[in-house]
Amino acid sequence: MPNTPSHHPPHRPPLPERSEQGQLLRSTAIIGFFTLLSRITGFVRDMIIARAFGAGMGADAFFVAQKLPNFLRRLFAEGAFSTAFVPVFADHLAKGDPEETKNAVHAVFTHLALWLMVVVAVAQVIMPALVLVAAPGFIDDPGKFDLAVLLSRVTFPYIFFISLTALAAGILNSHKKFAIPAATPILLNASMILGATVLTRHVDPPVMGLAIGVTLGGILQLAFQLPALHRLGLGFRFRWNPGHPSIKRILTLMGPSVLGVSVAQINLLLDLFLASWLPEGSISYLYYADRLLEFPLGLIAIALGTAILPLLSAKAARGDEAGFKSNLETALRVVAFLTLPATVALMVVGEPMLALLFERGAFAPEATRLTAYALLAYGVGLPALATVKVTAPAFYAMKDTRTPVRIAIVCMVANMVMNLLLMFPLQHAGLALATSLAGFLNAALLLRALKKRMHISISRELMITVLKAVAASAVMGIFLYAVREHYWSRDLSDWWQGITVLLMLTGAGIVYLTGAWLLGMRETRFLLQIIQRKRDTE
Repeated sequence: MPNTPSHHPPHRPPLPERSEQGQLLRSTAIIGFFTLLSRITGFVRDMIIARAFGAGMGADAFFVAQKLPNFLRRLFAEGAFSTAFVPVFADHLAKGDPEETKNAVHAVFTHLALWLMVVVAVAQVIMPALVLVAAPGFIDDPGKFDLAVLLSRVTFPYIFFISLTALAAGILNSHKKFAIPAATPILLNASMILGATVLTRHVDPPVMGLAIGVTLGGILQLAFQLPALHRLGLGFRFRWNPGHPSIKRILTLMGPSVLGVSVAQINLLLDLFLASWLPEGSISYLYYADRLLEFPLGLIAIALGTAILPLLSAKAARGDEAGFKSNLETALRVVAFLTLPATVALMVVGEPMLALLFERGAFAPEATRLTAYALLAYGVGLPALATVKVTAPAFYAMKDTRTPVRIAIVCMVANMVMNLLLMFPLQHAGLALATSLAGFLNAALLLRALKKRMHISISRELMITVLKAVAASAVMGIFLYAVREHYWSRDLSDWWQGITVLLMLTGAGIVYLTGAWLLGMRETRFLLQIIQRKRDTE
């Protein structure tokens, strides 16, 4: 038919690639927003902990007690389990059989819950051995060792609740409902703040209040997601069906992916193991540095990785190789666009940020200085760690767990060797630097494997994005350094330090985005188009 005038607004369906890029970025923005709120409340939590306990024996013991369930959470719950469950669940959704999907959820929930009960019960009995493995250096200080065992017994049930929370989040994310799972960690931070400010006054030792807050936070996180599952008709029910095919498929994928998706967490546990032999406070320095690193890592990479796994899994289930490649390259460009300036910011103004957040009460200037060394070493590896968070899900979406596990083994061995080489001359900062270097190796090997598997390589467009981001970040770094040297001082009051750091970061963001715009980076224009399109639909 010939074109004719119309009084109705023309329908302009977006190109598939742009529509999917928009979906990916919008999902990432939703997750990133709630991750930002979670990180802010997390910093408030850590500020309270630093003020009350500093970097002494109680803090070291608690961080070990917190690390054990958190390690299992990231390794199994949010790591291997989620990356195995989401592709399997995506297959059920693609088949369009609601009843079979519900049966699969009930079977997986029952199997997971029962095994978690066993794990928690056994851990309570063998907790001294677990603490000895995690922090063998504590054995030379019986008081610190016994305190770590006591706190670990209180925090360990957290793994039960957070694993079921991860199952719920996998279901919700697969239905493109990202907000509730992304907001859930805020409850943990609120619970730990309650423990640090209220419960510590009523328990002995006071640090026990923090441990209670961890487990209470796990309960709250699970309870928060259950209503959303019920609205989908997928609420948890005990249905014993150990022969359900979904369980076997998840276990098959999950076994090797334990290492493949969680190499960074295993490296952090190795850091904890070795740091227990270093001077008192080393574990705390690494913890606080890692907390600041987790801010951009969670805001960018984890949010992007969470959003992209269901999308890639759906592409793989439909056999859409072109769409798979397009979505993955979009994610890699966004990683480069956002993590390179974040890396420069951490390296240049890491110490002012640490001083603002933690330097008060029992956390002295010397602790800030030593933590800043660890942050500098961790910050170098941010782009690599972020790349791993995005590329690893590509393999799990294809149900390929062998490739990441082989790469993970190589990286863990390399990390341990570098730990031993660097920890003696650089102390705790050497452990952080080894983690960053292992991250680069991990990212390089994953990208190389993708090129062999699907002919996905670093395209000319991606390389141009990286080079432009480096140039804009360099200009931003010069700006930050000049402002820091002229205007920041730890002698300023907390109020003025906060204003100065805020102005530095705001100015840095403006400088970077201006530079990126002048360099013609596609990402700035595309993000503006997403914002404008959202306004047009309101």
